[in-house]
Amino acid sequence: MTTRSKKKPPFEPGLVPPPGALLDWRDSQHFDRWQDRPCALCDQPTPMRSHSGEPVHKACAEDWIAANPVEARLGRFASDTQPKSSQRATHA
Repeated sequence: MTTRSKKKPPFEPGLVPPPGALLDWRDSQHFDRWQDRPCALCDQPTPMRSHSGEPVHKACAEDWIAANPVEARLGRFASDTQPKSSQRATHA
């Protein structure tokens, strides 16, 4: 008998936005519809999750990036990866 894990593995983050910019967290894996957990930064309940599964409000993560720009480059919080555009640039 095999045991299946219901928890999804962490998904790949994209780029870390510059301080003051917004995170792009469109992927539904950032939202836990079943359980709120205390935010790692403000301790208030949140359904939001980082790419590594850390509970954190998106606004708290953005504020943390602005307050810790050097440490932020290590990728604790990052935007979602962006699919490559299928449209080619037109040259006139």
